[in-house]
Amino acid sequence: MICDFSRVAFHVFGFPIHWYAFAYIVGILLATALSIKLIEKYEGEITRDHIESFINYAIIGIIIGGRLGHVFFYEFDFYKNNLLDIFKVWEGGMSFFGGLLGVAASAYIFCRRNGLNFWSFMDVWAVGAPIGFFLGRIANFINGELLGKPDSEIYWAVIFVSDGIKRHPSQIYEAFAEGILLFCVMLIAFYQGAYKTAGKLSGIFCIGYGLARFFCEIFREPDSAFSYQLFFSTGLNLNQYISLGIILIGATLLTKINFSRKTE
Repeated sequence: MICDFSRVAFHVFGFPIHWYAFAYIVGILLATALSIKLIEKYEGEITRDHIESFINYAIIGIIIGGRLGHVFFYEFDFYKNNLLDIFKVWEGGMSFFGGLLGVAASAYIFCRRNGLNFWSFMDVWAVGAPIGFFLGRIANFINGELLGKPDSEIYWAVIFVSDGIKRHPSQIYEAFAEGILLFCVMLIAFYQGAYKTAGKLSGIFCIGYGLARFFCEIFREPDSAFSYQLFFSTGLNLNQYISLGIILIGATLLTKINFSRKTE
């Protein structure tokens, strides 16, 4: 398969709407709609107004976190000498990990301002987040970015016109693992009652996302020179180390919950 798609999804009054931006917008709207539906089962303090009010916080968190994550995780040597380029977000360069941290930080601020339990609030969004991941990875595939490792043996290899090399469609792998598979896991956990314990859905999400991302990185090219160096010296790239950190956060959270139950 040869991948040669336009990065522009459509135009609105002459302005181009790129697939990546479109994916984020649709992902946020769908995740919001699902979260509103799911809170009907909550007997807590979180309301529809809270969910809708948080959208602006989430967008700001994604943009700032995603951009700064890219700057510090992947191209720090470039941006430390070109500080003004940090603000040129229209030229590309966003980090999924940074976006996650940005949303978490904005959620913490939102919860403090509204007197909400942070982990309960994060639980609400944990189920719908994989929808955005799925759409984002599909956009990555269309854009021909975040390329997979070369492999001419597999019959489903993809050739991107940017380099003409047969590669693993790692973006599709991630769309399935971080999107569809993780969404199914989160939905099952929710309907089995995990939402009744603050932080449990968040813990499951962290472990599920970390495992999915760690595995998919096996088929993906490292994103930066530093990540390449890590891979050749340790066998794991930067994203895999970050994934292990996210898994550790999830495991710590679930362990703390189980320990609290036993001591009650």
